[in-house]
Amino acid sequence: MKKISIVIALLFFGSLLCAQQKPQYTQYMLNNYILNPALSGIESYTDIKLSHRHQWVGLDGAPITTYLTINAPIGKNDNRETTSTVPKVGENPRGKSYWENYEAAKPHSGIGLTVIDDHTGPLNNFAAYVTYAYHIGISPKTNLAAGFGAGVTNLSLDRGKLFFETPVDPAVYNSGNINTIRPDFNAGIWLYSSDFYVGASAQQIIPQRVSFIDKEVVPYYGRMVPHIFATAGYRFLLNDDVNVIPSVMMKYVSPLPLQFDFNVKLMYQDFLWVGASMRTYDGFAAMIGVNASSMINIGYSYDLTTSRLNTVSSGSHEIIVGFLIGNKYGDWCPKRVW
Repeated sequence: MKKISIVIALLFFGSLLCAQQKPQYTQYMLNNYILNPALSGIESYTDIKLSHRHQWVGLDGAPITTYLTINAPIGKNDNRETTSTVPKVGENPRGKSYWENYEAAKPHSGIGLTVIDDHTGPLNNFAAYVTYAYHIGISPKTNLAAGFGAGVTNLSLDRGKLFFETPVDPAVYNSGNINTIRPDFNAGIWLYSSDFYVGASAQQIIPQRVSFIDKEVVPYYGRMVPHIFATAGYRFLLNDDVNVIPSVMMKYVSPLPLQFDFNVKLMYQDFLWVGASMRTYDGFAAMIGVNASSMINIGYSYDLTTSRLNTVSSGSHEIIVGFLIGNKYGDWCPKRVW
């Protein structure tokens, strides 16, 4: 019984001790708010994003992540005139002149809500956060924002998905910690302008010990550790219709080595974009998206892993749908987060 308990402990807490504990996203460029609360209220409208990710399709118990984010400004005024919601044929509303006239945002606050449901095998991690950020212009075209999030996480174990050598294993079935609710905090900063952004954030700031097993049987524990993110991107205007945005993200989760994402996004007018990404130690991804109107945008990505998982998985799929509520200026794509 003790040997079986040790194996179970290693299986459950291998990811808690030696791997990323927060969900992985490919299209975070469309919603950097999911990683950084400093983006709360960055646009002039209420930004709603729904996303669903099925990772490593074909692998039993692979991660499945669904999230909802909502963020909105408080007391923000761009001092712009409202525009038509339909771009003129052949005219790019986001051409060179648009970005030359870019101005830093007036000082304002932003609030938001993030709800994440992440399933991995018998484990389920549900989290909900309320976020706040403050934005201020530090030069005519440059803005700085700082924000934080506070919420709760519910880490639970579905015993029905466990299979034991014996009908009942007291290492799990006698444990009173099958469902664990704990407070959680995150924070971040975001420097942005018309042609660049730089940000840093930390999730799961306070390390916490987690155990689903009877400590008298197995003296092993998992720990929820901080996740550190740093990201940057730059916009190059190739011509009046096309711009290209390379970006990079660094992720650190102790004791793993640094992981980097290298991305490139090619945007045509204010309407269609395609992109590609390479993640170190993992694989590649292709992305495509469309701004269907001034109220709806959609993105899809497909990941192909280069690790041994590609022998049992056909890749990962992720879709994200955005709703721009109260978009009185008629923007088809974000002005501050592009």
